[in-house]
Amino acid sequence: MSFFKKNKGKKIPKKQWKITKDCLNLILESSKDSHPNEFGALLRVDDYNKNIISELVILPGTVSGDSHAIFRMHMRPIDFSIVGTVHSHPSYSPDPSKADLELFRKYGKVHIITAKPYSISSWKGYDYTGNQVEIKIL
Repeated sequence: MSFFKKNKGKKIPKKQWKITKDCLNLILESSKDSHPNEFGALLRVDDYNKNIISELVILPGTVSGDSHAIFRMHMRPIDFSIVGTVHSHPSYSPDPSKADLELFRKYGKVHIITAKPYSISSWKGYDYTGNQVEIKIL
């Protein structure tokens, strides 16, 4: 006898991620301000709406360079509302690198990469496997 119910052919709906316009603007402005170095932070969801990204968490000791943003994950607070990461690429490509994919697999469910010129049309969202996901702007 199994203690787990089997999903009999039913599709499990993917979580529909959303981000507040203010939070996205903060990400884009922070990315511009950090250029030519990468910007990096953690993504936090609203306490009441677990799929709405509304805040950033800046980790102490994050190291930024022109081709990397190194997070000091041991400085991450115990906070279950943190759902993923965001960082910028100083190039025109928001596509994840191999190092980005490693980070995605280890930390969080949703990730954002911004790219030059750090505008409303130069960023993408990804799931923990590196597949692109839609993140609706509120």
